[in-house]
Order: sequence, then C-alpha cells, then structure tokens
Amino acid sequence: MQSEKLFNKLFANEADRSGDDLSEGARNHQGRNFFSQVFALSLTKTGDQFMDPKITLAWLLPLLSVPGAFLSLLVPIHNTFSLLPQMLVAHYLRKSAIRKWYWVAGSLGQCLALLSMSVVAMLCTGVVAGVGIVVSLLMFSLCRGVCSVAQKDVLGKTVVKTRRGRVSGYTESIAGVSTLVLAVYLLFSERPGLSVIIPMLLIAALCWLLSAISFARIVEPDNAIAEDDETIAGLLAQFAVLRTHREFRKFVLVRSALLGSALAAPYLVTLAQSSANASLSMLGSLLLAASLASFLSGSTWGVLADRSSARCMTIAGLLAAIAGVAAVMVSAIAGDSGVLYALCLFALYLAHAGVRVGRKTHLVDMTDHENRSTLVAVSNTLIGLMLLVLAVFGALVSQLHDYAGLLFFSMLAALGALLSASLRPVQN
Repeated sequence: MQSEKLFNKLFANEADRSGDDLSEGARNHQGRNFFSQVFALSLTKTGDQFMDPKITLAWLLPLLSVPGAFLSLLVPIHNTFSLLPQMLVAHYLRKSAIRKWYWVAGSLGQCLALLSMSVVAMLCTGVVAGVGIVVSLLMFSLCRGVCSVAQKDVLGKTVVKTRRGRVSGYTESIAGVSTLVLAVYLLFSERPGLSVIIPMLLIAALCWLLSAISFARIVEPDNAIAEDDETIAGLLAQFAVLRTHREFRKFVLVRSALLGSALAAPYLVTLAQSSANASLSMLGSLLLAASLASFLSGSTWGVLADRSSARCMTIAGLLAAIAGVAAVMVSAIAGDSGVLYALCLFALYLAHAGVRVGRKTHLVDMTDHENRSTLVAVSNTLIGLMLLVLAVFGALVSQLHDYAGLLFFSMLAALGALLSASLRPVQN
C-alpha cells in the first residue's frame, strides 16, 4: 500500500526506540492509520482556526447586535464544556471494542453545531442570535470532548511511540498553511462582515465532515471491554489515580500551570487593540499569527516531543512567558508599534502550539491500553475545572492594572515550564 511505503520512507532513518507497544495488526497498518489521523486532525485544526471563539465568534457577535454579555461566555463554554464530561465519555468508551466511532460521531456533531451556528447568523439578531450561537457552541464543545478522549485512545493503539508527536506536529503545519491563505485575505478587508464570517463557519463545518470520513478509515484493533462500576461513585473513584499515580499527579500540576499559555492570549490582544498605529485588521492579524505559528512550529514541536515531551513543554512554557512579558514591555515603551504586538502574538501562538503537542504526546506515552482513557478523562476533567478557576482569578487580577492579567498568566506559564523539567522521561 502507498501509505505504508510512504510511512516507511518518512521514518527510514529513525530507529524505533519504543518497544513493541502495538499489536501485530496495528503495526501492519501504521502508515494508513498515521496518515488518516494526520489528515483528519489537520481538517479539524483548520476548522478550529476558522471558527476560533477568541477571534471569529467574538467578531461575529457585534455584527449581529448581540449584547456584550454573551462575549464573556464564548471561551469558557468552548474550553470547559469540552473537558468536564470526559469522565462519563471514558466510562462508555472502555465498554466498546472499537472506539474510533466515538470520534466519528463527535466530529459529525461538531459539523452540525457549526451548521446551526451559520443558520443563526443568517436569520437572527440581538439576544436571539446570542442564545443561538451560545447553544450551538455548547453542543460543539460537548462533541469536542467526545473526540478528545477517543482520539488519544485510538492514537495510542494505532501509532507506535516516537511517531505520535509527529501526528500532532504535521497537523499544526498543514492547518497553518490552509489558514494562512484566509488570514492574508482578511488583512486586506478593513472590517470583515457577515459575507466573510458565515462562509468561514460553513467551511469549518465541511472540515469536520471530511475529517469524520478520514478517521473512519483507521484500522483499529479490538479492545478488551472493561467491566466498570456503573454507579456515580464508581466514576468518582477514578480520581483515586491522583493518589496512586505520582507521575500523573505531577503531570496534572504541570498542565494546569501551562494553561497560562492559553489564557494569556485575550489580555495580549487587548493590548494590541489599544495600539494607536495598529493598522492590521485584528481578525486578520490574529489568524495570520496563528497560522504562521502552526505552519512553522508543527513538525519541529512534533520531533522534539517524540524525543522528550517534557523538554518540549519546558521550552514552550518559557517561550509563552517571554512573549507575555515582551508584550508588556512593548506597551510600556513602544505602545504604538502594531508590528511588535504582532510578533508577540506570533510567539505566544508558537508557544501554545508547543505546549499542546508536548502535553498530548506526554499523556499518551505515559499511559497504556488499560488506563489511557481513564487518565485522559480525569486529566481533562480537572483541567476543565482549573480553566474556570484561573479564568475567574485572572479576571480579578486584571482589575489591579492593565498589565496584571497578562503578567499573571505569563508567570503561570513560566511556573509550568519549571515544573515540567521534573517530569520523568516517558518516550523510552
């Protein structure tokens, strides 16, 4: 098969240091599984950048005359509700012999949610539009949570260690190229209207439809079906892993601190918006920064994560901290330099891409077939709660000074970088 030949050629010069962590059937289809996941995840990553709540949806709501209160709901709903239900999802996932269909169903659900969002944008305004967008985003986020648990589980069973980081890395690069075209176009649009935003949502919906088709092509070996306790107490008992699994407990602390790389973005954007000479369209410049960061960083972070996911998180966390502090310095010294703000945004997106690749690879590589779905679900549930706590705390801190919120999350990312240096190597 062409996919197997290409896969073998791609990694011909690299020794497999992972040991035999795949079944024989999975090893025979690594090429097909590798490229099916790269293609599927590249499409969803592209769709994510097209409908980014921090950028696209935040731009859409004022166009529909939606009250400003709805703006504050976008990021928490998008992030938190994709994480909190994952323990329940993992409970049912462990009872399924084939788990890729959870991802396919979640991808189709996200497609329908974006189609719903597009219809709302075409037909509604004001509070009705705000409610419709938020409800559609809630549906999108819940389906995203299903995909998150399923994808890591399937990745661990179908792609060998020391190759998994490349799945995320190539995904970032491919999505960066596709989004770059849109970003350049938007730079020349003084104020993109509904005629631009609605097609972006429709294209994103198409991305999730095609990704479901690609993911369905994965050849997945059967799983042993777990006999879990079906009570709520049984689900809550999964948190006991925090007491018994020291390395996992350290990883959750690291991941919590590295949330600073994600939560710093809105505060950096606020500083950029206030720049008197920032001539770039904010929508276009943010998408340009995100796409360039994805394109340039993807394969590099992937290679680094396959060698040492802990080191990948350390470097990325430090870069996020530097980007935030640099933005504060730009605001204090050269507050009218839109170019310097754009560079800081680029560095922050670059760092966040590294954090994402590093922590995904680390979590998959530190787990096995028996505990992977449980640890992914427990981790994501806790991170969902931490997102809410840190978002509220950051909002309170930001009242102290214009720079306080950005500096707080930059220092939090730096803390995550320092903590990640103590994680045990899991690639060998």
